[in-house]
Amino acid sequence: MTMTAATVTIKQGRSVRRAAIVVPWLRNFSLLAALLGGWQIASAVILPRFDPQIGVLLPSPAGVAITLAGLLASGELLIHLAASVKREAIAFLIAALAIPVGVAMGWRHSIHAQLYPVLEVLRPIPPLAWIPLSILWFGLGELQNQFIIFLGLVFPILLNTVEGVHRVDRNLIRAARSLGASEWKVLRRVVIPAALPQIVVGVRVGLGTGWMALVAAELVGANSGLGFMINDARSLLRTDIVVAGMVAIGVAGLAIDLGIRALARRLLPWSPSLTKRD
Repeated sequence: MTMTAATVTIKQGRSVRRAAIVVPWLRNFSLLAALLGGWQIASAVILPRFDPQIGVLLPSPAGVAITLAGLLASGELLIHLAASVKREAIAFLIAALAIPVGVAMGWRHSIHAQLYPVLEVLRPIPPLAWIPLSILWFGLGELQNQFIIFLGLVFPILLNTVEGVHRVDRNLIRAARSLGASEWKVLRRVVIPAALPQIVVGVRVGLGTGWMALVAAELVGANSGLGFMINDARSLLRTDIVVAGMVAIGVAGLAIDLGIRALARRLLPWSPSLTKRD
């Protein structure tokens, strides 16, 4: 094979590899691109024919992108995003106490029998239903916001922890006990590591529901955060800022979820359910 032919073969191989990466990526985002294109045409061309003021109610994707860039450049979006993330982080640290409670419930039937009926009564109540009471109890402010976010976080974490402990292979527990391991060692060395994948699932779900509850709480009783920014823009009829805030909420929620998944893959590489690509 001549040098020219070898060079051509190498370039062709690189092109094939690039295509193998780019084509699936384009396919995954084709629906999103179609939706954005339809939205742009509808808001800029079709709907204004029926109502010239429609741009106020339905901003175009291009207008939202320009607004989003302006909010980023001014730093306003980052300030509100940081406030929301801080609230979520504080509430998560408190809700993480549900993990040892869930382990105890899954390990001891007596504890489970006492707590589970109470949880099953409280769990179906949406966090938003607690907003009126939380305002009466804590007033409008950070404590009220933290309470609503905590309610969104705690139940998925707690119930998935209980389920993770219940799913541990009993043969592993019997084997550890037959080797003379104490109850504490069995719990620490066998049960908790085996339950960790399910606990991580609970954390992922909890952070998602907590993020939704956070935005709703900020709509009612906050002076900063993405929810506050959206509500303030609504009162000024700045729907471009409203939609930009919604986009920021979605992207931030996705980033939180991807971060948890990446951390789980690194810390629990032996778990097939966490290491497989979604």
